[in-house]
Amino acid sequence: MRREKQTAVTVQTGDSMLPVLGAWAAPGGHGAGERALYRALREQVPIIDAAILKLVRLIGGFRVACADRRAEEALAAFLRDVPVNGMSGGVESFLAAYFDQLLTYGTAVGEIVCQGGRVRALYNASLDDVELRAVTPLSVEVLRATNEGMQPCRWPELILCSALHPEPGRAEGTSILRGLPFVSEVLLKIYRTIGVNWERMGNVRFAVTCRNDGYGSAADRAQMLAREWSRAMRRDTVSDFVAVGDVKIEAIGAGGEQMESDVPVRQMLEQIVAKLGVPPFLLGLSWSSTERMSSQQADVLTSELMAYRRVLEPVILRICRTWLGLSGFSGEPEVVWDEITMQDEVDHANAEYLAARTEALRKKGT
Repeated sequence: MRREKQTAVTVQTGDSMLPVLGAWAAPGGHGAGERALYRALREQVPIIDAAILKLVRLIGGFRVACADRRAEEALAAFLRDVPVNGMSGGVESFLAAYFDQLLTYGTAVGEIVCQGGRVRALYNASLDDVELRAVTPLSVEVLRATNEGMQPCRWPELILCSALHPEPGRAEGTSILRGLPFVSEVLLKIYRTIGVNWERMGNVRFAVTCRNDGYGSAADRAQMLAREWSRAMRRDTVSDFVAVGDVKIEAIGAGGEQMESDVPVRQMLEQIVAKLGVPPFLLGLSWSSTERMSSQQADVLTSELMAYRRVLEPVILRICRTWLGLSGFSGEPEVVWDEITMQDEVDHANAEYLAARTEALRKKGT
């Protein structure tokens, strides 16, 4: 019996760079430094990382509807079980990493991995391994880093790309962290100063001043006081400090006034929260706000999430169309998103009830 030959699953946008003469062929471009800066911001300012993770989780789930019931059930099973990046599974895992990359860097790149004419996996590409280049004003080409330089991907129809708020004439998007490096630098400087001050307050330094009026050599007396003070300040024993003459002991910096940090820290955090678009109460910031204000902030967040969903929906539809076409199904899929929160469903129900009641009263009056 002849065994069917299995082809290997290959990823176009993966790291294919090989060592050449002791060096690595790395993709060029000025965006590498900017991406490193955004990664450092997320690592050093926890509230930025928490806000992005909150947005990723709040984007919510979805289902895909098809006219053919059999195709819809098969597609749902594929989206639930498709391998992602080798260690994850399900299209929601792929979208979580894709959306996280999109928010952090303004650009996200993924790939539909095929084997034997079928979709076998989804892959989130690193922006350090690829480069986006505008071929024409209406088309963008994805290139991968190889030993021969940047080469275009062989099957561009399997590449998924998204850009967040791209500038006119540019292929790359704009990160939501743009504008925050300066604010974050000031915030970190305040936190660093607070840490240094508390370290000094916890480990007090003293200034010992003595007047040498007729007590012999000043150097000998200074050495004697230093020995007595070191013995008195030892951690493993309790001892008294004995000195002769006019000796004055003061804590270094005790007379200095501690600067208030509440106002400047809040000003910096307000700038960060305003840029990220996440309500303060979701980030653990207990700022004074009324119930009405919290409701309005939740409505604004809902509008932001709906805008992000419109950016992600073409990616989902492209994955579904590719799988349906390679699996022999026809028809156009439709993405049906879940309600963002239960409060939204209550508000929608109340709005429909009030609209129906208004219409009934209008008919009754006529």
